[in-house]
Amino acid sequence: MLTKTKIYLSSPHMGGSEQKFVDEAFATNWIAPLGPNVDGFENDLKSYLGENNYVAALSSGTASIHLALQILGVTHGDEVLCQSFTFSASANPIIYQGATPIFIDSEAETWNMSPELLEIAIKDRIEKYKKPKAIIAVHLYGMPYKANEINAIARKYNIHVIEDSAEALGSTYDNRKCGTLSDIGILSFNGNKIITTSGGGALIVKSKEDKDKAVFLSTQARDNAPHYEHSSIGFNYRMSNVLAGIGRGQMEVIDERVRARRKNFEFYKNHLSQFNEIKFLEEPENFYSNRWITCIETESFELREKIRLEFLKDDIESRPLWKPMHMQPIFKDYLHFTNGTSEHLFEKGLCLPSGSNLSHDDLQRILDNITKTLKT
Repeated sequence: MLTKTKIYLSSPHMGGSEQKFVDEAFATNWIAPLGPNVDGFENDLKSYLGENNYVAALSSGTASIHLALQILGVTHGDEVLCQSFTFSASANPIIYQGATPIFIDSEAETWNMSPELLEIAIKDRIEKYKKPKAIIAVHLYGMPYKANEINAIARKYNIHVIEDSAEALGSTYDNRKCGTLSDIGILSFNGNKIITTSGGGALIVKSKEDKDKAVFLSTQARDNAPHYEHSSIGFNYRMSNVLAGIGRGQMEVIDERVRARRKNFEFYKNHLSQFNEIKFLEEPENFYSNRWITCIETESFELREKIRLEFLKDDIESRPLWKPMHMQPIFKDYLHFTNGTSEHLFEKGLCLPSGSNLSHDDLQRILDNITKTLKT
């Protein structure tokens, strides 16, 4: 009897040339958080995103957000407006800086930060405390947020925007690459992302001065001296040359990975749209999602759980949508501006297996499982 293999939510997918770059790092003894692969990976990303951007390759997306807050001068006593419907890594660095997160709910069209609630929150904080120091908006599951509206509000009140594109490499908004739409962008190359370096991230800035500052802070803030001299607190956040080699190989197949993820979405949508109990998040005009994860909104919590538990029996990994930050135990006492959108999606939404390496047989097995569940 054949044993079914486990189907993962989003597993790494190597392209084939990663080994070449890693072997070069070993052959030349560049096994440090600097070297030709780091420079090359940064240049590959810069070329992909647009030459008017500067890229610093770092150890994680979380580290990238942390350094973005550092560059913007966020510190004790400051408030940062953060999308509530996201992974905790978007919010945790605010606490690292001794600042206070204020959580903003989503709008239903993209599931991302609501511009209306954002402006309400800004006005409230200016009236009752002081102007927030920064905004962290997230392109959730690869779907761009309403960048023009968010940026217009930010400019109106002179507040910088950190664009959390951890899930959105390859997505575009008005034909501009996500990661380049706001003041500072961040990427993640964790093992489940659209491309991976095993662990890693990147900071995207608009000036060489900001890139140099990020690199300085990420390499323990060592001053220019023959001995170890430090006049600032630094961090060990630079990406290693070995992992950057994996990233160089992955950048060669980024467009293929986006096409495969979008093809997964179309497969699910084409076969499941017949069921009124399931809805898909559509792309608004001029939005292009990499469809990092295909998500469905079911008609009820009970149906969501029924599908998820049936998947579990068949060794298929799925996951509820992100639990909003304002509902998390660690953040429950922080101020939040909500409209019920993210709570509704958390209750009824499910992430389907979406890896770019899913076979047709894998997709058919997933589909058969859902169809059987809906018909029973």
